[in-house]
Amino acid sequence: MSEKGELLIALEQIEKDKKIKKEDILAVIENALVSAYKKHVGKNVNVEAKVDPELGKMVASVIKVVVKDVVNPLLEICVQDAKKLGQNAELGAEVRIPLDTQDFSRIAAQTAKQVIVQKIRESERDSLFDEMREKIGQIVNGVIYRIVNRNLIVDLGKTEAILPLNEQVFREKFSVGQYIKAVIMKVEKNVKGSGVVLSRASIELVKKLFELEVPEIYEKVVEIVNVVREPGVRTKIAVLSHNPKVDPVGACVGVKGARVKPIIDELKGERIDLVPYSLDPAKYIASAMSPAKVISVLIISEEEKKSEVLVTDDMLFLAIGKDGHNVRLAAKLTGWHIDVKSEGQKKQEDNERIEKRTEILEELEGLSEKTIKTLVKAGITNIERLSLLTIDDITTLSGIGPKTAEKIIEAAKKSVEK
Repeated sequence: MSEKGELLIALEQIEKDKKIKKEDILAVIENALVSAYKKHVGKNVNVEAKVDPELGKMVASVIKVVVKDVVNPLLEICVQDAKKLGQNAELGAEVRIPLDTQDFSRIAAQTAKQVIVQKIRESERDSLFDEMREKIGQIVNGVIYRIVNRNLIVDLGKTEAILPLNEQVFREKFSVGQYIKAVIMKVEKNVKGSGVVLSRASIELVKKLFELEVPEIYEKVVEIVNVVREPGVRTKIAVLSHNPKVDPVGACVGVKGARVKPIIDELKGERIDLVPYSLDPAKYIASAMSPAKVISVLIISEEEKKSEVLVTDDMLFLAIGKDGHNVRLAAKLTGWHIDVKSEGQKKQEDNERIEKRTEILEELEGLSEKTIKTLVKAGITNIERLSLLTIDDITTLSGIGPKTAEKIIEAAKKSVEK
């Protein structure tokens, strides 16, 4: 087998193994030949090099322009010398003078080798970058082999990754040599290859863990509508079933917690609340307050998305959560502002409101305590509004007759006129 044949076979092997086109490598060799010749004779020369893609034969030529009087012999040739070479000797024509590539082929080979090795490395880096970029959002397993300024350097096999401090969970502790599971957040190109950034604090880690453990989620029978998380403390997940026969929460929990327990273990004991998603905001909010049991949900304003949740006195702390994390996560999950109140607080507020309304009506002359209580109970505490009512309006209230109604209106009008 000839040396030229070996060159082409080698190039084809590189093309197959390293995904670098043979044409690109041939261009590298051609540039190396030009560069080597310029080093051999000087850079102020016009050189052309070609490699036959079929035979692998290397040809190089110096290009000179035909002139009447030669000023620069490196770039110009006279008419007589051009004729001796048997080429076009017209003024301005380009003449190609063949070169013996053996004179500088060793330098060219070294240069080409360096460039090809560099190109192979770049190709491998690009290939690895593309491979890792496709894995963004996926879970990977690795081994911690270095800790730098509390950032974990993780060996993923083909490349290394970093788990920065801000993507770690505050209560988790790791050491060198320990296996770790994390989700790929982003991939950036750098001189060492692909700069892979991992996360254990991301909600994506929770999503992917549930996809791995719950077949119904992977098969899209059960959908994760939303996830909110305070890493290391609590996660709330709203789930929806697209099959009426499948309970979304039950599917995620599994028999005796068989599906959710491995996820909690992986998250080092982080609490997980699975919430059935509902289009009814009151129902959705009540479920999102888990593990607290809710007595009622009052929608105060749909436009401003404000709600009030009522719980028993013993459930108040659980509903709010330590440092407010439970109600805060419920609000994030549902997108509603949630004001949590206990029965005791609600009763006290109602009593204070009644007292204020009673105090207002006590300013009216001649009204009995019973009459004032009846008006307060009916929500009629604005004296100006009261003065504009008719006797028929007021007699609709239980226990108030026409004479009492007339007395109320007169008292209200006197108060307004003062």
